[in-house]
Amino acid sequence: MTDDVVIGPLDLAARVDDALHVQAHAFGLSEEEVAVRRQIVLRHVTYPRACAFGATAPDGRLIGFVYGMPNSRGHWWSTVVEPYLRSRDLDDWLDDSFVITELHVHPGHQNRGIGRALITTITEGVPEPRSILSAIDVESPARGLYRSLGYTDLARRVLFPSAPKPYAVMGAPLPLPRRV
Repeated sequence: MTDDVVIGPLDLAARVDDALHVQAHAFGLSEEEVAVRRQIVLRHVTYPRACAFGATAPDGRLIGFVYGMPNSRGHWWSTVVEPYLRSRDLDDWLDDSFVITELHVHPGHQNRGIGRALITTITEGVPEPRSILSAIDVESPARGLYRSLGYTDLARRVLFPSAPKPYAVMGAPLPLPRRV
């Protein structure tokens, strides 16, 4: 990671539009999708122990962000992935886990260690013994990063309503390694 990028706590409610700008570029989201995700993010930041970190360029631009929270079986995401995990007798991963809800780095700043710094920072010191997340179920730099941090596939071909591509659910013991 370049020394001029600062990783620190992020007031996600205050900078939701900046974060969604990053996500829109990283994920290719339409304005409609951004509007829907904005409401989701603003709801998530009200959940107990939800937290966010950002990667900020020297000019103050947000170039990456991560947010997450302790997982709850009552959350929408858990209700979707639970049957996939249960079919493999892995639904206990939904308990005592810290979920990485979103992690995105602007494409112009990827492959510089920013995603690694964000995910290791957010999970550092959480009381949960493990972390879970979902990622599009294709070989990608993101999946490679997660594997390098100890995440393994818990379920594949997970279908979320309205998502055009299947996802993989991945889990890792905490703490994550700082350097590989």
